[in-house]
Amino acid sequence: MKTYSIAEINEVLQGVIVGGTSLKITAPEQLDLAKQSEISFIGHKKYEKLWSTSNACAAIVNEDISIEPGENKAFIKVKNADLAMSQVLEMFAPPTPLFAIDIHPSAIIDANATIGVGTKIGAGAYIGPNVKMGENVTIYPNVTILDECTIGNNTVIWPGAVIRERCHLGNDCIIHPNATIGADGFGFRPCPQRGLAKIPQIGNVVIGNNVEIGANSSVDRGKFSSTILGDGCKIDNLVQIGHNSKLGKFCIMAGNSGLAGSVTLGDGVMIGGSASIKDHLTIGDGAIVGAGSGVANNVEAGKVVLGYPAVDARDALKQWAAIKRLVKDNSK
Repeated sequence: MKTYSIAEINEVLQGVIVGGTSLKITAPEQLDLAKQSEISFIGHKKYEKLWSTSNACAAIVNEDISIEPGENKAFIKVKNADLAMSQVLEMFAPPTPLFAIDIHPSAIIDANATIGVGTKIGAGAYIGPNVKMGENVTIYPNVTILDECTIGNNTVIWPGAVIRERCHLGNDCIIHPNATIGADGFGFRPCPQRGLAKIPQIGNVVIGNNVEIGANSSVDRGKFSSTILGDGCKIDNLVQIGHNSKLGKFCIMAGNSGLAGSVTLGDGVMIGGSASIKDHLTIGDGAIVGAGSGVANNVEAGKVVLGYPAVDARDALKQWAAIKRLVKDNSK
């Protein structure tokens, strides 16, 4: 079991220690569940009141905290407690699943695939013809990577994920279990002979560096060219990204949200959970789409939209307040 003194943790965080504790810290935990030997964090002043009943011996706190740690307890003051806690979680993180051998004998690897130095491939994985994998890639059991894909250095692909043909992943990506990269886009047209004619999807998916895609999410291939995810994008579980959509750098999409086909997101766009974006729209740099919203029009850079249909967040809140007043008045 990993243990650290408060001083050892602060060597990583480079904060300011207030108070002190003689206890060795055994784990991080939330305030209300922490045991005496554990460290917690206070990321907002509204949670200060919970410290008095917490058993934690230490907490990572923002610099503006107004309470004292107490006897045999310590705070580490930092500029951003949330970011600092992520560093502490890394310190205590258990090791990832081990590979007894680098390439399991049950993995099927085409003779024309290229496997980089230090790459590990788990049981039951399939690596197709002309796949090129970089160095130190980790492929967990039962992953499928089809023909002519490229996988960048240090990328991790968890069990059950499928990377379909001709798709390209950058360096340092994480693809979580059962995600699908490069499935056909949803393209059909009415046809007198067949009812619905399938439109072939002959493009691919191109994913930048340091991209993370959550479990059971799907990134569809382009109809003509590429569906593109820029560097640093973070995609939650159960997210749908439609064909020919293009995401800029450092976009975030929360769970159950979705982009229809040919949506363009600028850099740093944030899409809340269960939000839906209509096809062929552009969401400008730094825009935010609130959870559960339905976006039917372009969104300017830096705007915050909310509601169904989505409008400027301030207008949405005014509308909801007006409806609430109307209901209250009619109930009298």
